[in-house]
Amino acid sequence: MELYLPYIIGAIGGLLLGGGLAYAALNGALKGKASGIIKEAEQKGENIKEKKILQAKEKFLKLKEEHSKEIKSRNAKVQSLEDKLKNQERNLNRDEQQLKDRRKRLDRDEETLKARLNASEAKQKELEKAQAQSAKMLADAAGMSVESATEKLKEQVIGDAKAMAAQEVQDILDDARSRANQEAKKVVIQTIQRVATEHAVENSVSVFNIGSDDIKGRIIGREGRNIRALEAATGVEFIVDDTPEAIILSCFDPVRREVARLSLHQLVSDGRIHPARIEEVVAKTKKKIEEEILQVGKRTVIDLGIPNMANALIRMVGRMKYRSSYGQNLLQHSREVANLCATMAAELGLDTKTAKRAGLLHDIGKVSDEESELPHAILGMKLAEKAGERPDVLNAIGAHHDEIEMTSLISPIVQVCDAISGARPGARREVVESYIQRLKDLENIALEQPGVTQSYAIQAGRELRVMVESEQVDDEKAEQISFNISQRIMNEMTYPGQVKVTVIRETRAVSVAK
Repeated sequence: MELYLPYIIGAIGGLLLGGGLAYAALNGALKGKASGIIKEAEQKGENIKEKKILQAKEKFLKLKEEHSKEIKSRNAKVQSLEDKLKNQERNLNRDEQQLKDRRKRLDRDEETLKARLNASEAKQKELEKAQAQSAKMLADAAGMSVESATEKLKEQVIGDAKAMAAQEVQDILDDARSRANQEAKKVVIQTIQRVATEHAVENSVSVFNIGSDDIKGRIIGREGRNIRALEAATGVEFIVDDTPEAIILSCFDPVRREVARLSLHQLVSDGRIHPARIEEVVAKTKKKIEEEILQVGKRTVIDLGIPNMANALIRMVGRMKYRSSYGQNLLQHSREVANLCATMAAELGLDTKTAKRAGLLHDIGKVSDEESELPHAILGMKLAEKAGERPDVLNAIGAHHDEIEMTSLISPIVQVCDAISGARPGARREVVESYIQRLKDLENIALEQPGVTQSYAIQAGRELRVMVESEQVDDEKAEQISFNISQRIMNEMTYPGQVKVTVIRETRAVSVAK
């Protein structure tokens, strides 16, 4: 037992030493783990702290942004309200100023009316006083009663009042006429000056000139077969008579007459004249004329700057080249009217394109292919309607000769420009007989008025001079005669442009010194 004691003691000491070492090691490990846990906890705390700080910053920025938006919105609303208030203030100031101006005008008008009323009352008193004095004087002078003198004076006053009223009406009419004439002359003169068309007048040809009379026999042919073939192919009558070096082409259709003229010219130039050749040349000429008609229409529309016109209307515009009216080429007349309408519409602040379109198409009823008993204005309106033209253009076409009521501002412009183009000196040729008859009719209308002694139509029928008896007609009756004559001329006659009526009343005193 004693033998093992040292070993036991040693074992116990070893155990104690090992336990101490183990405890020391375990204590160190625990301390290290605790330190790691503390560091980890501190790190997590820092992370959580930073995260919370970031969240707080984001929330602060978000709140700041929302606050800024709210402030901007409030500022915008405030600014809008301020603008509305300023506008209302300006409107109120303007209304206030207008009210002040109206009040001033009313005050002036009231003062003027008071002055006129006072003047009228004063004149009325003076008139009553003069009437009483005149009645008394008449009664004293003529031995009439007061009632008779009053009736006599009443008749005199009524006559004087009528004369004064007629003079006042005439002064108003003269003033209105003067102002209207000034404005109308201004617009018309500006229009004519700005639109100076220089297009050659292309009249329809009815006479074909030949070099010699020997060609007439070749044109007639054996037993007249050539001329019969020409008439059958063209629809035109060829009159070959004793007229030297000329063949007359007779046909109402100007296009067919032009086809006949060109065909005859080609046949005579070629020298080969027989029925087969005639049919061939006439067919080629018809095709050429149709192409030329279309090209002329397109060129006219392009020159005038008129867009989107139907081909049917363009063809009719081209046919105007071969149509004359009163000796005036219809295409040139329509171009003149179109340009005049555009310029006048520009002066009046209207649509120039529409006015130019209506001016160009106003006479298309004269070149229609279909036979119709309608007036050319109504027929042209229907043709334009089929082609899809606008209502204001249709009304201008149909109303330019007063066949229908004018509903558009373009319509009177087209009517006026049509009259201007036709009334231009040299634009139209009149038949001598009809011209002389128109002058006689003018003079006869004047001679039918009471008190008229002589009448003279001067300036190619554009002015009528009327002489009246000075004893039978006074100044007021002279004005009435001039008005009556002008009304009868407008209602009963057809004439280009306008007719000026001048009534002359004079008194001549003649003495002879011996």
